Amino acid sequence: MLKDLVKKCRSYRRFYEDTPISREELEEMVDTARLTASTANSQALKYRLVDSPEECDRLFPCLAWAGALKDWNGPEKGEQPSAYIVILCDLALGKNKQWDEGIAAQTILLAATEMGYGGCMIGSCRRSEILSILQLEPKKYSVGLVLALGKPKEEVRIVPVKEDGNTAYYRDENQVHYVPKRGLGDILV
Repeated sequence: MLKDLVKKCRSYRRFYEDTPISREELEEMVDTARLTASTANSQALKYRLVDSPEECDRLFPCLAWAGALKDWNGPEKGEQPSAYIVILCDLALGKNKQWDEGIAAQTILLAATEMGYGGCMIGSCRRSEILSILQLEPKKYSVGLVLALGKPKEEVRIVPVKEDGNTAYYRDENQVHYVPKRGLGDILV
């Protein structure tokens, strides 16, 4: 059931870095996203697969991790993603495709979850530096989102939002990651 897959599709930020994701699996994730809706059917999104350890190491410092966890700077070496998919916009085909990026990103993460992987959408990143590292022309492409991917090395639990209404995610002393979610009755208008 789709709802069960969505429940398992969490934002994972720590991975078994030494567990690779094959190029074929990454391509299958993108091929699934390729079939989704696109603004005016422009199909302006392009994807750059990053799966070599060397390229992953160069990309990692360009990303910001878990803004709500003020005392955590991101995964340590050994827990970093084993692959990334950088979602780009081909500027010759369209601009400002944030909705397309979100639809594609969620589809890729659902496909990754179905394959036994996990990931995290990262929008807080140094875009111009990423284009430079990936040797992509800034006049041709813009960076939308970066998807960090790997075999999850952490437990993420959905919990109800407490009475104070705080939706900030948090970790306990065992590093279990909790994500408060509003109830159905709280969001229906």
